Amino acid sequence: MDYQTLTVAITDRIGHVTLNRPDLRNAFNEQSIAELALAFDELGRNELVRAIVLAAHGPAFCAGADLNWMKKMAGYSDSENRADAMRLADMLRTIYICPKPVVAKVQGDCYAGGMGLVAACDVVVSVDTANFCLSEVKLGLIPATISPYVIKAMGEQAARRYFLTAERFDAKEAHRIGFVHEIVPAADLDTKVAGIVQALANNSPNAVREAKKLVREIAGEPVTEALLEDTANRIAVIRASLEGREGVASFLEKRRPSWLD
Repeated sequence: MDYQTLTVAITDRIGHVTLNRPDLRNAFNEQSIAELALAFDELGRNELVRAIVLAAHGPAFCAGADLNWMKKMAGYSDSENRADAMRLADMLRTIYICPKPVVAKVQGDCYAGGMGLVAACDVVVSVDTANFCLSEVKLGLIPATISPYVIKAMGEQAARRYFLTAERFDAKEAHRIGFVHEIVPAADLDTKVAGIVQALANNSPNAVREAKKLVREIAGEPVTEALLEDTANRIAVIRASLEGREGVASFLEKRRPSWLD
């Protein structure tokens, strides 16, 4: 597909999705939302892809919603508003449930809906100069569509503060509250992301996919008999899988597993 708001590429088994509206601080609109959903759906189904990096061109990672798009929304009917919000919700969910691990490479400021994009990813690496802000309440809005992912990423207590105050906070604070996994100087961003991506690509593709699903489906669940049976079944199934058998055999035989060939 000829993307207008993104660049999408595959290099050495790694998918790269890069926001490409630097003059608008990579703010998104209807088109970029549709293109992001399509890109992650296609890369998620591509058997050659082991991991995906979500990045951005320009000084800002993502400033949230495009102002022209927001002006259009002001004139929407209730049904149009709901449909528009669902398109954003579906795009974020597509990233969140993507069967491939997704690494957010945050090279600059990340505001409002941009924080939803980052929160939907599995691993987040940010430059130490980036700022973050959930600015919706300043505009009389709430971060509703992004909230399932942002609250999971930063925790309820931090969300209470930053959803309500719309304070801007720096990368150090984003790391402290768990929203960001790693903060690095700008000169080290590429190297840090490349190392994480390589670690992901070295692992069993099937195990990585199932491990991602495991976290998503088990987190927050009470430890019941049903949960114990579920987790026991998961390990039993993967032990008997082709990659499960190959992984154990290659370890015992001190050789490379076949998925690295």
